[in-house]
Amino acid sequence: MSERPESLMPPIEGSCSAKEVFALRALGDSMVPEFEHGTVIIIDPEAVVKDGSYVIAKVEGEFIFRQLRIHDDKYFLQPLNDLYETIEISGIDALEGVIVQAGNRRKNMKKYS
Repeated sequence: MSERPESLMPPIEGSCSAKEVFALRALGDSMVPEFEHGTVIIIDPEAVVKDGSYVIAKVEGEFIFRQLRIHDDKYFLQPLNDLYETIEISGIDALEGVIVQAGNRRKNMKKYS
């Protein structure tokens, strides 16, 4: 399916430094079943990036939430939902941060890094 990637609202300009941890709400179904629509995700701009990390990236001016896959020195943003396309990116320079925690309620918080 060649739908445009779902976007996320970026942090508000001036609301925090570029290096601070911030939170966003996942929108849509591109990352189900692990991340349901409305799941709060915590992003660390300075976390270690590795193959399989869940990341926020900027692609064509839009922020998207995907899983980073690295194959043969190429970088891809892969959705968990097969209805969406995997996107190739130039490298880790397109990444805004790594998801380090997610959940809607305190008891459901999962740590990813």
